[in-house]
Amino acid sequence: MGEYSFGDAMKKFIHQSKLRNGIRAVQIEEIWEEIMGVTIAKYTEKIEIVNQTLFITTYVAALKNELSFQKQQIIDRVNEKFGDKVIANVVIR
Repeated sequence: MGEYSFGDAMKKFIHQSKLRNGIRAVQIEEIWEEIMGVTIAKYTEKIEIVNQTLFITTYVAALKNELSFQKQQIIDRVNEKFGDKVIANVVIR
């Protein structure tokens, strides 16, 4: 049996767990301001992940429009931050 550090064991557990999307959604909420900036984070109501799709909810029409133009950048930033292909699509609500 191989030896793992606690961090490696947790990463392996999360990767294999059905809870992975829920855990990642919480992680994204925690780093959303760092990824997207203070203003966007302030007006983002909700962030969810369902089957590699990131759902972003905001009630600000101008922000919805701006985010719709930045979908690929959002995907790239989130995936880069996690070091894995976590997100394949973005839906703005």
